[in-house]
Order: sequence, then C-alpha cells, then structure tokens
Amino acid sequence: MIHCILCQSEKTDTLCKVEGYDYFQCPECRLIFMDPNQRLSPSVEKSRYDQHENDPNNEHYRKFLDKLFEPLEKQLKRESFGLDFGSGPGPTLSIMFEERGHQMNIFDPFYANDPSVFEHQYDFITCTETAEHLFNPRKEFERLWSSLKPGGYLGIMTKFVPSIEAFPKWHYRRDDTHVTFYSKETFHWLADHWDASVDIIGNSVAIFKKPE
Repeated sequence: MIHCILCQSEKTDTLCKVEGYDYFQCPECRLIFMDPNQRLSPSVEKSRYDQHENDPNNEHYRKFLDKLFEPLEKQLKRESFGLDFGSGPGPTLSIMFEERGHQMNIFDPFYANDPSVFEHQYDFITCTETAEHLFNPRKEFERLWSSLKPGGYLGIMTKFVPSIEAFPKWHYRRDDTHVTFYSKETFHWLADHWDASVDIIGNSVAIFKKPE
C-alpha cells in the first residue's frame, strides 16, 4: 500500500495511469503524486534542470515570479531575512528581494546544496516552482516551517490542479520531473496542520503566516 507522501494517510486512491506513469490521490489532503517507483534518477533529473534558462536579467521571468514576489514583499518589514528554497540554476527571486533591501540565503539540492542555511531562523521563506518536484513534501515543508520565525511567512508557488478530469492531459503533469501536485484544498489542509493562516492567490500561489 502506498501512503500519502504529505499527510501520511494510508487511504490513497489510484487516480489514473497516463503515458506509463501511475498517479495516486489522497482523499484526506487531496494531494496527487506519481508512483515513487517511477521517479527519474537524480542524474537524469538534474540534466533536465540544467536546460532551464532562469536569467535574473529576463524581464519575462521576473514578471512570472511577481505572482509571489509582489504580494509577499508587501507583507515584509524593512530589511527582512529570507531563504529562497529551490533557487535553481539561475537564482532570480533572491536577487529581486535583495533589490528591495532584504537579506537572502539560497538553497537548492543540485545547485546550492548548503544545509547550514537551515541553522538560521527566517522572517520569510520562498518556494517557487519547486514544490511539484518534491519526493517527500512532508519532510521538506516541515524543515522549512521549523526554520521560520513566529509570525514569519512561507510563500509557495506551484500550479494548482485544475480538475481531476483535466489532470491526465494537463501540461504541468507532462513534465516528468513534476511528481507532486497540489490543489487549494491541499494547502488549506497544510494550514490546518500548522495552525496557520493561508492566503490563496490566483491558481498558483499560497502564502502561509506562522502563528506569533
């Protein structure tokens, strides 16, 4: 039996089989995830990320990141201390926050693998276009939450599942480095789990506030 990789429920349901991949859905937290036995190897996964062209000088990419950057930055005090988790091969969001006067650390398992960043406590943490790649979202989200100061913010940006019916043909699912998929209900479950508040923005952004 495959347990939910977020809430650890034992009651996951088989959702569908598409293009050789099996997907499960948890009825508790509504997470959808690929069969863990079908994930790419680390070397193949990294080869895909090496092809990403995340350039801090690319205005189109900056505008894309604005979906999380602008609403989160408005909540921050001056000169806040933040962590960009999953910064990728071309860190950009961290630069955008530094341009507004904030101090940033970055972490990425392939490009900036420095576990010492988790020895700090942060005013805010960002996780953009990263959550869908997580093999163990429970472990990673708990690590981020424990690194957040009381009253701090965790901003997650990942496309929400449009519907169960649309999932098999959804472009976001077709990227085989995407193994974990979230809905608004998933993030409301996570907020309840943390006894936190959450602001859902559009179809791709969730901003959590940790209790004081």
